[in-house]
Amino acid sequence: MSENSSPARSFEDVLKLSRESDDFMSETVQGPGNLTYHLDYYSTLCDAAPFNDQIVKPLQKNTCFSLDDLKRIIPLKQIAEVADAEDLEKGLNSGKVLIRFQPGEPYGVLASVRTIENREVSIPEVEYSVIGPKEAFVENLDMNINMIRNRLPVSTLTIKKITVGAISKTDVAVLYLSDIASDENVQTMIQRVTAIHYDEISDSSYINQFIEDNNNSPFPQLIDTERPDRVAAQLTEGKIAVMSHGSPSAITAPTTLVEFFSAFEDYYIPWHLASGFRLIRLFAVLFSVFSTPMYVAVITYHAELIPQDLLATLILSRSIIPFPPIIEAIFLELTIELLREAGARLPTKVGQTIGIVGGIVIGTAAVEAGLTSNVLLIIVALAALASFTTPIYRIGNTIRLIRFPFLLMAQLWGLLGISLLGTFFLVHLITLKSLGRPYLEPIYPFRFRDFKDAFFRMPFKYQYDRPEHTQTKKKERFSRSKGKRTADIDEHIH
Repeated sequence: MSENSSPARSFEDVLKLSRESDDFMSETVQGPGNLTYHLDYYSTLCDAAPFNDQIVKPLQKNTCFSLDDLKRIIPLKQIAEVADAEDLEKGLNSGKVLIRFQPGEPYGVLASVRTIENREVSIPEVEYSVIGPKEAFVENLDMNINMIRNRLPVSTLTIKKITVGAISKTDVAVLYLSDIASDENVQTMIQRVTAIHYDEISDSSYINQFIEDNNNSPFPQLIDTERPDRVAAQLTEGKIAVMSHGSPSAITAPTTLVEFFSAFEDYYIPWHLASGFRLIRLFAVLFSVFSTPMYVAVITYHAELIPQDLLATLILSRSIIPFPPIIEAIFLELTIELLREAGARLPTKVGQTIGIVGGIVIGTAAVEAGLTSNVLLIIVALAALASFTTPIYRIGNTIRLIRFPFLLMAQLWGLLGISLLGTFFLVHLITLKSLGRPYLEPIYPFRFRDFKDAFFRMPFKYQYDRPEHTQTKKKERFSRSKGKRTADIDEHIH
């Protein structure tokens, strides 16, 4: 036996450790005649009503001489024999009751009377939409899978459950449509989830960090969502979903950068409106990242680029400012970040008040005190507002982070520094992958067909092909001929 291996545990070893907890109960139930049954369970995990009605009362009324007799008289579906110490430990910690004839027997029956404490299904808070379904995932894995199966009532919806976490023993489910999803993508996802070695998994965010292709990238490579309708739609595109018990969000992959700027509400409104909103979001993101660095670069190095009509306004706004542009820009950016963090950590009503009042008071005071110019204050405020247009929370955090390197490069080398750093990020995005698939698709590699649901959302009748980067078994959603609009009957009547 190796030094690191531990000796095999027995039934009594598991029960001895369990009895050290005050909520672990060992009881004796008297049956007909002189029969006695010995019960061991965690009272905090078991529901008292089914425990008394479906376990204690049947044992008091019936005579049993074997484990088969116990399984026959106890009216529970989840009841099975157990003879392994590991199975016993797992069963007791999942709300099951051990039933034995004698207290020292190394075998028995496990019957499930688990107490399930769940919050009710509520509306999405992070991905709220005016139009569309108003339900979000909860912390119960089975309930979340139920919501997906209600939307995709097909036998090809496959769920693979994996236990992750040496201590937490968290149930993780990998979901995919077996007739659509690529076998390579499925095996890659299952392999990555199975390879997670960590003691405790509290949320799917842990899994997200373990299975990403590049953990050092500031860009999220997997989409996490709280919307069952989004997960169901992405499963039909051939993607893989991962959900964990205790987490109200799911992970989907592979994904592309463009998808982070697509709100799922885009599919509930006319295509031309959805396309316009997507372009607004993309413009807002570019403005949020480059507006303040461009201001610093132009004021510091490239004053000749400023129009004559605007030059007087800028000179007047900076005439009493004692700091260079980079100092006032960083001061305002950090102020915005502090207000944002304070608003996020405080209770909702207090946070909203802090964000609004704090922004107005500090901004006005900074301008009047001569610490910053009013022009830069407007630019920073608009940039912060533009960063909130991203429908996926994680990409919003990325935008908040990468503004600061661009600010520093603008101070060092002006527009050249911004161009160099922009080229660096572009090369990084080109090499980045999501579940082994290109992250910058359909831009690189260039795939014209996937542009129908990228920067624009074309009408549904033109989306007859699934995304190429998912490498699905079935390329077509429907035939092109069926997607064409046919004339109504009354249109043929003259």
